[in-house]
Amino acid sequence: MSRNYQIVDADAHVNPVPTFWEEYLPSHLRDLAPKLEQAEDADYVVFEGKRKKVNLIGAQAGRTGKDFKLEGRLSDARKGGWMPGDRLADMDQDGMDAAVLFGGGPLGTGNDELFMASFSAYNRWLADFCSYAPDRLCGVGYVPLRDVQETVGMMKEAAALGFTALNIPAFPQAQEKISPNGGASAQVLALTGDPMGPRRYDQPEFDPIWQTAVDLGLALTLHLGGRSARFQEADKFLADLVMTKVAMAEPLAIMIYGGVFDRFPELKVAIIESGVGWIPWMAGYMDATWKKQRYWTNSTLKNPPSFYMDQNVYASFIDEVVGVQLRHMPGGKNIMWSSDYPHSETTYPNSQEVIERIFKGVPEADKAQIVGGIAKKLFRVGDGRAKPRTKLAAAE
Repeated sequence: MSRNYQIVDADAHVNPVPTFWEEYLPSHLRDLAPKLEQAEDADYVVFEGKRKKVNLIGAQAGRTGKDFKLEGRLSDARKGGWMPGDRLADMDQDGMDAAVLFGGGPLGTGNDELFMASFSAYNRWLADFCSYAPDRLCGVGYVPLRDVQETVGMMKEAAALGFTALNIPAFPQAQEKISPNGGASAQVLALTGDPMGPRRYDQPEFDPIWQTAVDLGLALTLHLGGRSARFQEADKFLADLVMTKVAMAEPLAIMIYGGVFDRFPELKVAIIESGVGWIPWMAGYMDATWKKQRYWTNSTLKNPPSFYMDQNVYASFIDEVVGVQLRHMPGGKNIMWSSDYPHSETTYPNSQEVIERIFKGVPEADKAQIVGGIAKKLFRVGDGRAKPRTKLAAAE
């Protein structure tokens, strides 16, 4: 029986507990996995000689104001981040028919073998998580992008696990071995890559990536990687957060102006959690400057940039009215609503009220596409080839 999806959350998250690495890493690397240590003041993650309190900023759904916690005990985190049964209960409470899941990895390690293995380990864990309810839980796997053939192999491995979408860094990573210095650096490498490096996604070197995505029917996502949040201090965080959104214009512009979508017209790329109100402005600006300067810049584009924004580019937003109002402008065609559960910006458990407010006066057909239809088609929700429930089902 096919499911009648009404709301597909285009950007939700998982937060696997640190102890999962020991189970999913290759056997010869498991002794190197992080450990969880309980103390009187908090739970700590112990890894490679460092001891850090459990970070809670990405697991505080439903907690606001004075109850909000930046760090503390695992019991303070929303269990739906790693327990599929709890996740489905939270989705039911919030009125979500299905959710597209992004999340956690790789490990912030100086051990290059361990770092690379952590991508596959996370993907296997996420595949198990989604197999608990494959018609409602749609995971997005993570792959690095430092060596093209290495990435192509991992893309095929992820597709075999049932993934219909993969996240790549906003910029290619450096080709030399990766030695991050802690979890934040690992996330930068996974989501941002090397923005100051000489490699760009419009270069022919990366064409096998795009061809593999098309051949395997995989959507590719860039998740707030154009610029990572530099600060966690309370007095700097909010201003810095703004720039993480609009910085996503750069990797899109590189791919569009560089002719990636002319060479691979079936390629689908989504920028996630970046907001959408600025995208019609970007499309209009790019069209105007391209028309004026395409000759001396030797542009070979077959169409104005906005054409590719509407044909190949997708974007998600959370609590935003402007983007919905501009949905008919060039660049606004492929926008998708999301809750960002269980992160600090999440609309949970009030998503229905938020949807009602931001779609006030919007025709029902348009609303249905933005809150569900577009995401279902892009991520092929319910179409994954998830394996039978295994470890996580037993844990329930």
